[in-house]
Amino acid sequence: MSHQQDGVRPSGSVTALSEAYDTALLDLDGVVYAGGEAIVHAVDSLATARAGGMHLAYVTNNALRTPDAVAEHLTELGVPAEPSDVITSAQAVARLVADQLPPGARVLAIGGEGLLVALRERGLEPVESADDDPAAVVQGYGGPDMAWGRFAEASYAIRRGLPWFASNTDLTIPSARGIAPGNGAAVEVVRIATGAEPQVAGKPLPPMHRETVLRTGAKRPIVVGDRLDTDIEGAFNGGVDSLLVLTGVTDAAQLLAAPPEHRPTYVDRDLRGLLTGQPEVTPDGDAYRCGGWTAAVRGDALALDGEGDALDGLRALCAAAWAFAGAGVCGLESGKALAGLQL
Repeated sequence: MSHQQDGVRPSGSVTALSEAYDTALLDLDGVVYAGGEAIVHAVDSLATARAGGMHLAYVTNNALRTPDAVAEHLTELGVPAEPSDVITSAQAVARLVADQLPPGARVLAIGGEGLLVALRERGLEPVESADDDPAAVVQGYGGPDMAWGRFAEASYAIRRGLPWFASNTDLTIPSARGIAPGNGAAVEVVRIATGAEPQVAGKPLPPMHRETVLRTGAKRPIVVGDRLDTDIEGAFNGGVDSLLVLTGVTDAAQLLAAPPEHRPTYVDRDLRGLLTGQPEVTPDGDAYRCGGWTAAVRGDALALDGEGDALDGLRALCAAAWAFAGAGVCGLESGKALAGLQL
């Protein structure tokens, strides 16, 4: 059962999250690593959670790499992982396709090795051309060197009436040099050429959550992520709790402005948040308290008073901002309240 209080404020937990939940469903980029290198505190925090009996699973929308390659990378970083611990959007979309096509069906695969391996795992035969008699088109991220002609092949087949599937529609993907176009940008190319709409499997949509639960057997999972529109919304859609870590793309201002489906159950700086309880945020008249902080809406702006852990101040601000939004009022100014917090 979810601990989230209807998205009104971040929840508290008297026990460490690694004890309250049996499985952590961890995003990778921005949570475990960034630019290929482990994020500070990630290796030690995950080791402690694992030693305490928590199952760790790694859930990624990136369909390019195989689970074997991801597990090898994690192990090299000091986070021991088996391929079975890794769930990708390629696996989710392959199951989605296999549920709708007969065994052995040919599929025009527009993507990388991760997509090809996942399709074969489901008994499907990837092909290269629209003229190879495919029964469907499946599109996944193929890396920065994906040839433009691959999108043309997809367009030819889709215009002939074939069903179209996409691993995910993330418009961007982080790289060591910055933000690059993701699979969603490539999907847009094909959409413009065909006018068609794909069936999408990846986060935040239900097929990805289904794939994750089937592969992990989780009974009390918690989603751990850095993105509101994939990780946290995916947890919301799946009806499970979530922990937002502030080591990736989401900043405090975005969190305060989050709509209900983007509001995490818990908020913490990094993966050390798995190893601790979470403080309660309590109403106090028209304000909210957390730790030594009190947050309220004054006029059209958030106000924050107090001292102590800056993260408690952010939690209190979340409660005030989300309650304010719940009253149907928009345009809340948060900059001044956030300016005093050193997160």
